[in-house]
Amino acid sequence: MQYIPDATIFIQFAIATFVIAITPGPDMTLFVGRALSNGRGAGLACMFGAMTGVLIHTAMVALGLSALIVASPEAFLVLKVFGAGYLLWLAYQAIRYGSAFSPESTAGRQRTLFENWATGLGINLLNPKIILFFMTFLPQFVAASDPHAPGKLFVLGLLFIPLSLPVTVPMVLAADGFSQLLRKTPTVTRMLDYLFAGVFSAFAIKILMAQAR
Repeated sequence: MQYIPDATIFIQFAIATFVIAITPGPDMTLFVGRALSNGRGAGLACMFGAMTGVLIHTAMVALGLSALIVASPEAFLVLKVFGAGYLLWLAYQAIRYGSAFSPESTAGRQRTLFENWATGLGINLLNPKIILFFMTFLPQFVAASDPHAPGKLFVLGLLFIPLSLPVTVPMVLAADGFSQLLRKTPTVTRMLDYLFAGVFSAFAIKILMAQAR
């Protein structure tokens, strides 16, 4: 039980997690976009891919690997370039294969659940801002002198997933229902293609501007 946070820490962590979950980011944009274009299954698969990335980020923080990546300017630069490039590729996909919400496009190209899961995982792992976030967020709830700090960090990272699901899952489900209406308005749906492309491009710029220190 030494790895389980006490009630005070848990409540503070739960509140912080809720605020983070409702804050827009590349992950949420991807979940909603895929749910709109390919249905709730695709959106949920992307979401679980990102949650898998959260587990990996948590393990990296607990093992101290994130600190090593951020401490190396070269490694951090490579991570930023790949992360921004991945987001720009998603932006290109949204425009190149536009009208993703139209029945014709949806019928022509359905991604598998694994493809959606892998996309969610990739967009999470290649976002250096998430590494910075977990490296600075999780340690706030664990004392540096605590001999069980690595275990507590990992438990907190695990708790982040179920605590954020009540926010992310309803958003994906609502987007899937909203997509039924969008398919009846092709002009609006095409505008959303460009909107999502613009949002991904903006996040790519933010990633490139992220500072390790």
